Amino acid sequence: MVDLERDDRLKEECGVLGVYSPNQEAARIGFFGLFALQHRGQESAGLAVSDGTKVRLRRGMGLVNQVFNEADLGDLPGHIACGHTRYSTTGASEIRNAQPIFCQSQVGEIAIAHNGNLINTRELREEMEADGEHFDSSSDSEILARIFVLNMHLGPEAAVAEVMRRAKGAYSVTVLTPRMLIGFRDPTGIRPLVVGKLGEDGYMIASETCAFHPVGGTPIQELEPGEMVIIDHNGMRLACGAKSERKAMCLFEFIYFARPDSAMYGTSLYSARERMGAELASEHKVEADIVVPVPDSGIPAALGYSAASGIPFREGMVKSRYIHRTFIAPDQRMRELGVRMKLTALEDHLRGKRVILVDDSIVRGTTTKQIVKMMFESGATEVHVRITAPPIKFPCFYGIDMASKGELAAAKMSIEELGKEIGATTLGYLSIEGAVKAVGKTKDQFCLACFSGDYPIPVPNNLSKSAFDEPPEFGEIATISHGQFKLIEM
Repeated sequence: MVDLERDDRLKEECGVLGVYSPNQEAARIGFFGLFALQHRGQESAGLAVSDGTKVRLRRGMGLVNQVFNEADLGDLPGHIACGHTRYSTTGASEIRNAQPIFCQSQVGEIAIAHNGNLINTRELREEMEADGEHFDSSSDSEILARIFVLNMHLGPEAAVAEVMRRAKGAYSVTVLTPRMLIGFRDPTGIRPLVVGKLGEDGYMIASETCAFHPVGGTPIQELEPGEMVIIDHNGMRLACGAKSERKAMCLFEFIYFARPDSAMYGTSLYSARERMGAELASEHKVEADIVVPVPDSGIPAALGYSAASGIPFREGMVKSRYIHRTFIAPDQRMRELGVRMKLTALEDHLRGKRVILVDDSIVRGTTTKQIVKMMFESGATEVHVRITAPPIKFPCFYGIDMASKGELAAAKMSIEELGKEIGATTLGYLSIEGAVKAVGKTKDQFCLACFSGDYPIPVPNNLSKSAFDEPPEFGEIATISHGQFKLIEM
């Protein structure tokens, strides 16, 4: 399977969802909610649904509308749902690592969906294996799920608190039991999680606010770091699972990951990205004829740059709406044409023009280099590249697949050297201060690790991106440990 969206740009993480809808079909709501979160993960999707007694699961590889059809949704009756869209950051891209994780426990069937990465995965795995646990997947999410399930007999508050005590790293999680929906967020709050209303007596939990509107939901509040929400027939209640020592929301959610029609930290993502473009215009002035975005993520920033600089905004390329995933493997020639398969230059707009090209980030630099080349081949006389993310110099260990440090272009080259490498007339990055200012918060409220190397959750010295490689294969037969946990292969 080949994903034509994969290049040197940042990969999406995962999207999680929870639905509690006493008078509606949770599976159908969950389907459209996951569809709205598709941008956060395109490798697999899944839904677990409870009718109050039995939990049923459907998951598969591919996009949401490839995994589910009308018959599938009809086979998932019930009023409570837990959903997931996945981009793998730990564990291979295969069905056994698709989520939600579905298991048996002493208190009934449970499904768990997780967005983020644990940084003490191997330590926890070794401890739990020494205690007799046997693992059935290579995902860190199974470790988190096992800790939760082994403590659920003490109650949901105690189970979540134990996860937060033992699991180190980033996690936003939704949990489904036969009669209950639970959501919680790690004590640092790196990954987002929002709770809201669904009709008069329903509730919903999602990674982003954009998932609420298509299903008639209304977001109420973002869960605080270390906070949990528990929803059942008595309504919704909030509780603290662990004290938050430092709040550090991922800044890349604001720059790139989250949909522009979402809101975080009380801020519209679209407006924040426009302000990032305006800050870029202030920090990196240049004489040019047009401002051109790299679609789609560069559009708000390009509009902001244009408004602040007075240089006209003009589309310089069109993105194909139909290049997502394909099961037809391209040959080498087609792989080399990957960018051109997704982007077509508008030569009439570019010919003879000095172009300011606005994009969200540069990781390895190969895609940006191809786009710059395409601009010049289409007649641009100058291409000034402007990037709304500060230079990425350090790897992420909290759920973003952005390569190892040795593969990061800005870690290997100066800005001037990188500008020459990608063929740009000039290259300018938005500063950390400019990006934070555009969101309207202060630096101490964000995770800036990939820019500064300051990891808000201390990373072990021996941990590298290779620590997230696939562990040895495990048996295909699901096992029961301590009589409490059984992973169900579906």
